[in-house]
Amino acid sequence: MTKTIIFDLGGVLIDWNPRYLYRKLFDTEAEVEDFLTRICTHDWNEQQDAGRPFAEGIALLTEKHPEQRHMIEAYFDRWSEMLGGAHDGTVEVLDKLRGRDVRLFALTNFSAETFPVARQHYEFLSWFEGILVSGEEGMKKPDPGIFHLLADRYGLTLEGAAFIDDVPKNVEAARRLGVHAIHFTSPTELQREIDRFLA
Repeated sequence: MTKTIIFDLGGVLIDWNPRYLYRKLFDTEAEVEDFLTRICTHDWNEQQDAGRPFAEGIALLTEKHPEQRHMIEAYFDRWSEMLGGAHDGTVEVLDKLRGRDVRLFALTNFSAETFPVARQHYEFLSWFEGILVSGEEGMKKPDPGIFHLLADRYGLTLEGAAFIDDVPKNVEAARRLGVHAIHFTSPTELQREIDRFLA
């Protein structure tokens, strides 16, 4: 039976970090960290990943921090500058899988508004049979509903799938659904885990 492998994107295949942008905009690393831990936080960004429009998220922050308006607006206006390269070692693992009898999918927490920018940057995104983007669906990992949605949309059996993510809570959520969940730490270890899964 053909097996299924589901990849997370950011942190596994895509090098994305808001610091790449904000190091250009602030003078010191301390200012960058203060801004990203106090204003444009991880939790705030996750709301866009869950479907909130950036315009709404930015409006909420600029009301609270009007003195930082330009820095807040840059989060969306200059989002592409947060993209680094690909994680080449993992892309190589993915490329090898294209020659094997497996179905390849991606399940990513990503804003619907910024994902098209990523599509333009990374050719390997065209290698997947399907990609489920949280911001387009209005739910995000680790919600079990998004795993079931992927399975229903593409006719998958979760118990016959492997899922790769760098975030432990997402790995645990998949594992509870019977998925062969792999916590991504390095391309070398990932290749070993995939070889075991496919053996």
